Amino acid sequence: MYDLDGTLVRLDVDWEAVAGRCGAILRARDVDVADASIWEMRERAADHGLLERVDEAIAEFEREGARSARRLPLADELPRDEPVGVCSLNAAAACRIALELHGLDGHVGTVVGRDSVETVKPDPGPLLAAVEALGAAPERTLFIGDSNTDEVAARRAGTDFEWVQDRV
Repeated sequence: MYDLDGTLVRLDVDWEAVAGRCGAILRARDVDVADASIWEMRERAADHGLLERVDEAIAEFEREGARSARRLPLADELPRDEPVGVCSLNAAAACRIALELHGLDGHVGTVVGRDSVETVKPDPGPLLAAVEALGAAPERTLFIGDSNTDEVAARRAGTDFEWVQDRV
C-alpha cells in the first residue's frame, strides 16, 4: 500500500493558493481562520457545515495539480507481484489522474482518497478500507508513506510502515 503525493508522485499544487481559497470560503461565513493550516480549516469547516464546499475547493486544486504531477523514483517499484493500493489524503480523482498520467493506474488495484470514506488519515479507516478492497489483511500489509500522518495511520490500522526515503 502506498501513499500518493510525496511517495509515488508529487502533485503540482500551490498549497498557499489552496489555503487562500479555503480561508475565503470560511471567512465569508465569519469563521476565524487566523493561523489555521488547510487541515485545521477543514476541521473548522466541518464544525460550520462547510466541509463539502472546502473539500471541493481543495480537490479542484489537486485535480489540476495531478495533471502535471511529477513521477517520483519509488513509482519504479510498480508493477509488483502482490496487490497494490493507494491510500491518500488527496481526493481520489486526483490520485487517479496522477496514476494515469504516469501509466501506474493499471498496476494499482484500489485507490482510497480523502473523499472515499468518512474519516481521513491518521484515522485508520481509509487505510483499512484500502486493505479490505484488495482482499488483504492488515497484519500482512506494508504501508509506504512520507508523513507522520501515514505512520500513525499504519500503526493504528495494524499494518507495517516504511518511510519512502528509506526505500529509495
